[in-house]
Amino acid sequence: MIDIFIQHPLLLLFVVASLGYLVGTIQFKGSSLGVAAVLFVGLVFGMMNQELAIPEIVFSLGLVLFVYSIGLNSGPAFFKSYKKNGFRDIGFILGMLVISCFVAGLLWFIMDYSAATITGIYAGSTTNTPALAGVIDYVSQQTGEGVSSALDSLVVGYSFSYPMGVLGGIIAIAFMEKWLRINYKEEKQSMKNKYAIDEDLTSATVILNNEKLANVKLRDLVAKYKWNIVFGRYMHNDQLQLANWDTTLSIGDHIKIVGAQEELDKAIKVLGQRSNVDITANSTELDIRRIFVSNPYVTGRTIASLNLSEKYDAVITRIRRGDAEILAKANTVLELGDRIRFVARRKDLKALSKYFGDSYRESSRVNLFSFGLGIGLGLLLGMFEFTFSENLSFKLGYAGGPLIVGLILGSLRRTGPIVWTLPYSVTITLQQIGLILLLAVVGVKSGHSFVDSFNLDGVMMIGASAIISLATAFLTLWIGYRIVKIPFSILTGMVSNQPAILDFAMSKTNNRLPLIGYTMMFPIALISKIVIAQVMYIVLS
Repeated sequence: MIDIFIQHPLLLLFVVASLGYLVGTIQFKGSSLGVAAVLFVGLVFGMMNQELAIPEIVFSLGLVLFVYSIGLNSGPAFFKSYKKNGFRDIGFILGMLVISCFVAGLLWFIMDYSAATITGIYAGSTTNTPALAGVIDYVSQQTGEGVSSALDSLVVGYSFSYPMGVLGGIIAIAFMEKWLRINYKEEKQSMKNKYAIDEDLTSATVILNNEKLANVKLRDLVAKYKWNIVFGRYMHNDQLQLANWDTTLSIGDHIKIVGAQEELDKAIKVLGQRSNVDITANSTELDIRRIFVSNPYVTGRTIASLNLSEKYDAVITRIRRGDAEILAKANTVLELGDRIRFVARRKDLKALSKYFGDSYRESSRVNLFSFGLGIGLGLLLGMFEFTFSENLSFKLGYAGGPLIVGLILGSLRRTGPIVWTLPYSVTITLQQIGLILLLAVVGVKSGHSFVDSFNLDGVMMIGASAIISLATAFLTLWIGYRIVKIPFSILTGMVSNQPAILDFAMSKTNNRLPLIGYTMMFPIALISKIVIAQVMYIVLS
């Protein structure tokens, strides 16, 4: 059987991926490894025979697919976050990286490691393959008898420390969430106005009996009371009509409002009282419809910019994006694959469906031109070498280049007729495939290094990497939550220096907030670790 896997690496890839995924679904005390199990199954296979290997191009492909799709999906939230508290986040991330570097330097001094070994351990414990590649490239350009030995030490140190780099973050998240008594649902509620996450939307009918609010435009009411709600239909003198921002209500009018329950309670308390009357029961003119956004023309545009009220008598109330339902506001940007819910005149329903596309097939397709062009730009950026001195240079590589380009293009959403973003379902699929590919390759590749070098020195390397990864993760979570006051859900993404940790964090929080933290951290951390690793090797040599 081993010979078959050696001769057919593609078969090995899919066996590792399938078994890893199966193991990842096993629950233990409410937790599971998720996709991270692919890494550990790969390690087991790698230990069986050192000839087992999966082509490196598979790792590169998986890495590029993962980081580029992450960038596209998270670009808007990334730049929005840094616009609000960028200096705080950048300073915090850089501070934590300095701490991890200090811990590595302390271990080098105490345990008398070579510069190459501790640098490999640092790169592995922070799961930063580009950092390792940067140091290997630097060492390879040197001359002398110690070059070959240094290269071996770098790879061995990395191989032994990489698994602990993954486990360290997972252990820290699982422990700290209990120690700090984190309530993910409360954090999600407090953050939903800042980020496009599931808002638990509902609706209610209200009777206006507050005389002070009669004949006041709805836009003025929302501006005054800061309600995060949408107004739908209203009944005035037994006539059902659609509300808009210029609508004024009279005493006794019934109006349908949509939003989170606590937002509805605030509005009802001011407007009047909840009504049990179903104002839509006998509607002959208006109807509700859900349709898919598949027309590239409306993709990447805000609802306000579409000027729907000038063409149709319609109001968009909610948007279903993946598993999240978000409130449709004027500045909400539509994405491919969104399923929008609107109220409109029955005679306009067909025209509205055509305008937005309403094709599930089209909303699930990949625009290979924009997708390939975006990845190509990312790879070109990754190939560019940044030089600080004769002895210090680095490249963003397959991880940094596509991620940064993905963040920028995801934030732009579209450039003229070119739509950069992908449908939500496609993005999730690409992330999953990319993650599985890169974890399978790393696991198989690192497994036989364990067998070759597993001795007391190897155990000590594992211990050193555990200290670096655990110390960094625990301090990041504690300082970030207690001192810097960053929500714990976002912090879990910040300590997710490896995609498997991010997957674990998202399974624990059950929302997209860790992804926001990950995209805030990853570009800065990636670049900084590449520089830190090379500086560490040069200084300690």
